[in-house]
Amino acid sequence: MSSLGARPALTRLPARAGGAVLIALLGAFILGPLLTLVLWAFTQEWFYPSLLPQSLTLDWWPRVLQGTELGSAVGWSFVFAPTVTLVSAAVCLPAAYAYARFEFPGKRWMMMGLFATNAFPKMGVYIAMAGIMYALHLMGTFAGVVVVQLLNTLVVMTWIPAAAFASVPPSLEEAARDAGAGPIRTFLRITLPLASPGILVALILSFLASLDEAQGTLIVGLPRYVTMPVEMYTLVSNYPGPATAVFAILLTIPSLVLLALVRRHVFSSTLAQGYRLR
Repeated sequence: MSSLGARPALTRLPARAGGAVLIALLGAFILGPLLTLVLWAFTQEWFYPSLLPQSLTLDWWPRVLQGTELGSAVGWSFVFAPTVTLVSAAVCLPAAYAYARFEFPGKRWMMMGLFATNAFPKMGVYIAMAGIMYALHLMGTFAGVVVVQLLNTLVVMTWIPAAAFASVPPSLEEAARDAGAGPIRTFLRITLPLASPGILVALILSFLASLDEAQGTLIVGLPRYVTMPVEMYTLVSNYPGPATAVFAILLTIPSLVLLALVRRHVFSSTLAQGYRLR
């Protein structure tokens, strides 16, 4: 009996070992570039074929913090990101509710058109938009930057809230209506609280999309509006690699903090159920 029980365990051993190897390779694939970035930020000398820097230094950090327009770039980034997020929410949340609750002609085609905004190379789309914005006198304006950054948030701010709204059982809304609640009160007391985890995820991801957008802001916003990602272009062309790594780490910190705050909602079972949109 003991030998029979040991055989299944032995047969599972290669599968477990293979799974462990795949997980290790995936971890190296994801964490390897991040570790290299951190090492570069503190590197003074690092020559091939050495796997680790020959010498370390902290000199790059004060050079980046004092020798660049970091303060202005951070300020504009954190002005545009909440502005774009709020405008995106005002435009997309009503559409998300309509996608989740109503059937109307062309619904699938409209959703496909929404996804088509991310189906083409962004630089080509931005250049085409720049021609329209030039005609509308929006080049180099605050409104022009908001519009071009808004393009990166449309899918996230529509699809994820639509999934969250769809996960709310209609029977709960009907029960509230039967109890005497009007449509607005039903939405505010029943639908919105239950859908709020998905909406929060969409808000955070839209904020991050605006915070990290570079190409459109570079085309439309220069020379007046320089955000952190746009400043990164200057560093790449005018500074050594370690200085660019320092700035990349500074650019990554807000994203990591916000993703850590929203982490438990990203894997919410309620949100996952909502992706069964028809």
